[in-house]
Amino acid sequence: QLQLVESGGGLVKPGGSLRLSCTASGFTLNDYAIAWFRQAPGKERERVRCISASGRTTSYEHPVTGRFTVSRDYAKNTVYLQMNSLEPEDTAVYYCAAVVSGVCHLTMDYWGKGTLVTVSA
Repeated sequence: QLQLVESGGGLVKPGGSLRLSCTASGFTLNDYAIAWFRQAPGKERERVRCISASGRTTSYEHPVTGRFTVSRDYAKNTVYLQMNSLEPEDTAVYYCAAVVSGVCHLTMDYWGKGTLVTVSA
């Protein structure tokens, strides 16, 4: 079974940047669409960005528009979420999730366990 692992979270000051990574051990992510979600304390989980197996990205009407970028490195079997101009409101656990069909659907097939991002002075 596909196991996704997020990394790159941590503590960052407002205005700073972080790059999150999503990888899979023993599986290639290249055939999957990968979406990034986040869940802030006391709030519902929300989708942030998605990238299809072919590399097409999907943005959503979202406060991160213009600040967060999703990309993938097929050679490294890794999907990234580049987060710039971080704000305290971006504090959340960030998850990556995979879609077997390779297309950014609403339904995810596999989930990672998440990585915590804390934006604070």
